[in-house]
Amino acid sequence: MANTYLTRTMGTPTNVQKCTVSQWVKFGALGSSEQLFETYQSASQRITIYRNASNQLYYYDPASSVNIVTTRVFRDISAWYHIVYSVDTTQGTASDRVKLYVNGVQETVFGTNATYGVNNNTGQGSGFINVIGHYHGAGSNKFTGSMSYVAFVDGTALAPTVFGSTDSTTGEWKINTSPSFTPGTNGFLILKNGNSLTDESTNTNNFTLGGGTLTKTEDNPSNVFATMNALSKSLSNVVLSKGNTIIRNDSGNDGNVLGTIALGNGKYYWETYKYGGGNTGLGITLASVDGSNHAAIHGSRVNYYQDGYIYQNGFGLSDINTGVTYSDTDIISVSVDTENGTIKFYKNGVLVNNSSQTNSVFTYAQNELIPFWYCSNGGEWRTNLGNGYFGTTAVSSAGTNAS
Repeated sequence: MANTYLTRTMGTPTNVQKCTVSQWVKFGALGSSEQLFETYQSASQRITIYRNASNQLYYYDPASSVNIVTTRVFRDISAWYHIVYSVDTTQGTASDRVKLYVNGVQETVFGTNATYGVNNNTGQGSGFINVIGHYHGAGSNKFTGSMSYVAFVDGTALAPTVFGSTDSTTGEWKINTSPSFTPGTNGFLILKNGNSLTDESTNTNNFTLGGGTLTKTEDNPSNVFATMNALSKSLSNVVLSKGNTIIRNDSGNDGNVLGTIALGNGKYYWETYKYGGGNTGLGITLASVDGSNHAAIHGSRVNYYQDGYIYQNGFGLSDINTGVTYSDTDIISVSVDTENGTIKFYKNGVLVNNSSQTNSVFTYAQNELIPFWYCSNGGEWRTNLGNGYFGTTAVSSAGTNAS
């Protein structure tokens, strides 16, 4: 739901002293404030939950002078976080009035921890606006990642175990796909199994799309997909968007970004749509390289460039002139088999001349490889890493994890 926001108007709360917010979140951009959840009447009457420009989680209720900021930062953009705020101002112990849980574990160390006074009202009320995805008052702090299973409970402070549980085999925190809770008057559960704004709790508190495009993603808390890695890009001019599935570079300098997931021992495929002109290339490099260093990336890469050449001298291999150039609206696909050490490039579904190679340097036993994308001078790539979309444009089998 990158750069998209959702709204609904609240009724009279069941209990203004207790509530729970639960969200599964995969962050996009780093180093900027990103709104996760809000109840809003005015700048002084609201609850605001966001990740700030220092990548810390922030809970804010100005009417009660509540200001709670984690010490820990949250900047893993390859993973889904489960974030739960459980609020109960009737608690006698101050630290129990706002409890934050991340992946089932309570956060206990805060840089700032100004909490509610006992029996204070929280920032919610009849006519307040629920907003998900940006700050209602100014339309700023836009969220650039993905969300799933967004729940609000009016009148009860719940434990995270209602919405998640520990996998008995892996020990990982996983989503409860059918959470059972009493939502209260303003409670809801949306984005449960896709991009539907229909409330799937026992209420009918449906949301409205306030702006942007709400695109369904197959990337979810139960099945994490690769994206482009905001921590491994070579220029500040490189702009990632749509949940880090688009890269654009309007500068004349070389811009690169690595993927979030390296290739293990097996078979892999991804495809990318060229858009916007400029210069572009894509392929694989070593997962061990510094993603912020253009020379390091290109020193160990297999790069199918738009001029038709496959540049791979950094691997000690000869460059290849395939004779097949590409330009805007072409779809370039990459197929890698690290068990047998093969790589193939396709243009619009057709195998590119001389691009099919077998070499031991492409095997998992030799090097751990990772996807990368290059662009400059207005070049843009829109990649499909399994979601079935190029940006917001669906491919023919979108929603089936297929290309």
